Amino acid sequence: MTTIVPTSEDDPALSVVRFTSELSWSDAGPEVVEQQVSRLCVEAQECIVMNRWLDLTSLMLTSADIVFSSSKVSEKDLECIFTVICNLVTMSRSPDEELEMAKLICTKIIQQPSDKPALRLRILFNLYNLLDNAYCRFYVFMKTLNLAISGKVTEHVIPSFKKIDSFLKEWNLEVQDQRELFLSVANALKDSKSSAKDSFKFLTKYLATFSEKDTYKMGEAKEEAVRTIIEFVKAPDMFQCDLLDMPAVGQLEKDAKYALVYQLLKIFLTQRLDAYLEFQAANSALLKSYGLVHEDCIAKMRLMSLVDLASHESGRIPYALIKDILRIDDDEVELWVVKALTAKLIDCKMDQLNQVVLVSSCTERVFGKQQWQALSTKLRTWRGNIESVINTIQANKITEDGSQAVQGMMIR
Repeated sequence: MTTIVPTSEDDPALSVVRFTSELSWSDAGPEVVEQQVSRLCVEAQECIVMNRWLDLTSLMLTSADIVFSSSKVSEKDLECIFTVICNLVTMSRSPDEELEMAKLICTKIIQQPSDKPALRLRILFNLYNLLDNAYCRFYVFMKTLNLAISGKVTEHVIPSFKKIDSFLKEWNLEVQDQRELFLSVANALKDSKSSAKDSFKFLTKYLATFSEKDTYKMGEAKEEAVRTIIEFVKAPDMFQCDLLDMPAVGQLEKDAKYALVYQLLKIFLTQRLDAYLEFQAANSALLKSYGLVHEDCIAKMRLMSLVDLASHESGRIPYALIKDILRIDDDEVELWVVKALTAKLIDCKMDQLNQVVLVSSCTERVFGKQQWQALSTKLRTWRGNIESVINTIQANKITEDGSQAVQGMMIR
């Protein structure tokens, strides 16, 4: 965080007013310049004396556009000027005044996002760190995000997304603000190939904020629900999600425009390759319109189908069955099993002699009520087994202690 350190008797704010006003009126005659500079400095002085910090902020921002566009002002000087302006928020007398001052500064900074975007971001970061009020910080963070997206400099804000959970605790946001935050973060990550999973994560967070009670607002999430489904289908390394349990996604099932997209998601999460091939044959144009590549979808569905086999075949999958379900040749069976192992979708051994795959565990494509019940059953079984082992150990210990006591009596 930048700190203002006065180096002369002149107030830093007055110095900025004098500098920017001289720059603004530099094309006028000397008399006009002197008159205008004097007028603005007097007005600024009055604001300082009367603690009218919001008015002073507005006054100092008047020449901001000229300062940004002037070739006479270096980026270092620009940053210093706005450091002084941003520092005024520390003088505010109430959270409302602080917010209004932050809004004035943000409005001026984000007006031309493509002009010196990295510098504008640094100014907003500095402003954020100077604020005390939690909602003010959220407001400035959102403006920073939007500026980064518009100015195509999202790489400067992406590292901060790791702290979103702690930010949420600090900001204590209403649901609508959470939605705005999650969606903006997802949009900032959208064009970064290395951040595809994070983009998907924040999209699902956004969709998860809608419940059955939000019927009148659910419609605004349709486009994002479709986008999230397509991102999941496209991703070559995502094989599990809870989208089917979300009301914001469920609304698509009977939607005239997007029902087929919902059907596609259901195929990928609950069915096998044959269902996808049937769907593709009837809707190839739809898949192309969303940028889905048929060969990539087949590859992913083969892995999804293999996972489905692993969870339904009692731990033993014949090679012949894998060949039929995945629609591959005999010599490709082990290749696809290795792919599933590499992706950590299944844990298994291949019995080449008996031509079977022995599965010890597998990933669930969805984890809903049925999966929770199965997990609960397993946990109860494990608990029972552990209790049985403990009882056996205790019984053996009692027997051993008794034997030692008898031996001691015999020795005496």
